[in-house]
Amino acid sequence: MTDAPYIRPDMKAFLDMMAQVNGPKIVDMTLEEARASYQALHNLADRPARQLPVIRDLVCPGPADDIPLRLYDARESREGPTPVITFYHGGGFVIGDLDTHHALCTEIAALADLPLVAVHYARAPEAPFPAAIRDCEAATRWVASSPTELGLTASGIVTIGDSAGGNATVVVSQLLGANPAAVPVVLQVPIFPLVADANGSASMAQFSEGFVLTAETMAFFDAAYAADRSDPRGFPILSDHSDAPPTIVVTASLDPIRDSGRAYARALVDAGRDCVFLEMRGVTHSFVNLRQMVPSTQGDLERIVAAMRFMLGNPL
Repeated sequence: MTDAPYIRPDMKAFLDMMAQVNGPKIVDMTLEEARASYQALHNLADRPARQLPVIRDLVCPGPADDIPLRLYDARESREGPTPVITFYHGGGFVIGDLDTHHALCTEIAALADLPLVAVHYARAPEAPFPAAIRDCEAATRWVASSPTELGLTASGIVTIGDSAGGNATVVVSQLLGANPAAVPVVLQVPIFPLVADANGSASMAQFSEGFVLTAETMAFFDAAYAADRSDPRGFPILSDHSDAPPTIVVTASLDPIRDSGRAYARALVDAGRDCVFLEMRGVTHSFVNLRQMVPSTQGDLERIVAAMRFMLGNPL
């Protein structure tokens, strides 16, 4: 019998509060209700958005329709080329959007002191796999080309995202590695990503219920997105990692898909790639969006961005 996992006091208080909420599960909601519930959770649990000099909505051409984007920058203007962060939101490729991750994007842009472009890809079930990935790739190539509408000259791309967005982070980096964009991916930062199939993993068994993300919710997302389990665009662990860009893999110790992120970090190390692995102990999936209700997670986000700044400032 294993010992009970370590849970931070503020994380436990949040989980206890959530356990008292007598509302429907995501799997029992309509799609509109599920999306509204996700936004409501972030409104409750995350810190308020920072006020930045630049927060501007944009669009870029996509493979099917125009792709909504949002540009964030802590500086009014920039001279000369700069790395640009492209952010892909979580939500199982089903329930997230630009607004659910607005506060987080303002924080990353401010802490990193870099421009950030958030991408709102087509969502399942209306647009199942690989529609989201095609949109993320197209948007990232558009940003890399330094279009006039962006008002920036990109020197490189930093891909970053949480959960489903962490999956997109890795997949887009792989696609741009195989078929280069105007500038390269100089860093990728998958945060509690689904990179490998989590079904049957030890973390899925241990944290399947009561730790924010549940196995039942994962199955709901999986059925809606319908990723091909043999396609690296769905499960990028299946791809070749020999040319992976410098990477910061972030996991949460109480996450049912924790072992997916661990497996990806291991694959990068085995391939001899430059990798920093950060596992935030005592917190759950979605911790970067719980910074108001679980105050210690603000420090976790600051650790992630500090690692980003170090990696960008000290390239191989």
